[in-house]
Amino acid sequence: MTRYGLSMTLRDTVPGAPLPEASTVTSLRQRNRAAALQVILRERETTRAEVARRCGLSAASAANLVAELIADGLVVETGTVSSRGGRPISLIAPHADGAYAIGADVGERGVAVELFNLSLSMVDREFRGGREQETPSGIVADLREAITALRTRNPERWPRVLGIGLGLPGVVETGAAGEQTLYAQSLGWPALPIPSDLDPELAVFAENGAKTQARAELWFGAASGVGHALVALLGRGVGLGIVAEGELYRGAHSSATEWGHTKIRFGGERCRCGDRGCVEAYLGADAMLGAWRRAGGVFAGSGWQALGALLDAADEGDPSASGVLAEALEALGAALGSMVNLTNPERVVVGGWVGLRLMERYADRIRDAIDRNSLHRAATQFELAVASFGGDTVALGSALMPIEALIRTPTH
Repeated sequence: MTRYGLSMTLRDTVPGAPLPEASTVTSLRQRNRAAALQVILRERETTRAEVARRCGLSAASAANLVAELIADGLVVETGTVSSRGGRPISLIAPHADGAYAIGADVGERGVAVELFNLSLSMVDREFRGGREQETPSGIVADLREAITALRTRNPERWPRVLGIGLGLPGVVETGAAGEQTLYAQSLGWPALPIPSDLDPELAVFAENGAKTQARAELWFGAASGVGHALVALLGRGVGLGIVAEGELYRGAHSSATEWGHTKIRFGGERCRCGDRGCVEAYLGADAMLGAWRRAGGVFAGSGWQALGALLDAADEGDPSASGVLAEALEALGAALGSMVNLTNPERVVVGGWVGLRLMERYADRIRDAIDRNSLHRAATQFELAVASFGGDTVALGSALMPIEALIRTPTH
């Protein structure tokens, strides 16, 4: 497949794949180019000297690589800063209009499809869905319609779109040949091949939504610069991304870290996956609001306003709401405390629209609950942080997948 001057095989597009090894690239220069481009994209604005330092290159090699990236239209000079007595130092940054990527947050009740430029700023957005419960065929139709709408509004940008990234609700497995399959047991869906023809010209990349959030936080959010971290996503359900040695942990078949279906209570509440006692049976908007309704809570809807009503009622002393909130925070502490003991992170990041609301009001209670459910030593070795990004995080992390493929692609 050739797109924007880039030649990619299906194996090249596997999300999260490492930079090419020496045996699979044509030259050391191509690996250095990939490393330099990654530094510039992640830093958003930097200098040639910093690229040389971060990549372990000589000043001359870094300057040559940056010149090549400028010639390719991927990097631009943005200005200068003064130096200590010498010539001004040029600043370099991604060329925002040099390339684009699509990221889609695929939820249970709709899809948000966003177009990002190479500076990772969102330039257009399309939403489809809004039904009480999506079907697989409905989601595919929504994605096609949303992508077509973006293409129609952005004809001048479309030739520079690198691909489509999907953040999906479920386990995404990648096969040996790069084929991807979605397993959404909690939604009652059969195994579904990821469609590769959402747009006739664009490659499709897929990942679990929690991992795409973790990817965004790892690139330039609350997990940036951290070798070991947990990035929790709390929405209607829950998910987790694990950062190990500065990379997303993926497991044998790329489907690791299904934290929402680890057990925190033997024989506990029934989970949507069909088992009992899962984290997701106690955490996330669906679990919390369901528990409040069973306790006598009266509210409308099942989203942002309903959750706000629960939290407000708890803060005002309503016994049923206070009890539901206390159990949810304790469940979060137990679930993350177990992961702290298991992975020994430097940082624990809580995000997702439910996670952000809980951290805004109850960060101290969450920290206390994690500490009480962790080994004493491990509890002293991490910091708790709120996610840097809000509602667009899954889409942003999804858009990073085709951009990572651009980084891995040999020079054209």
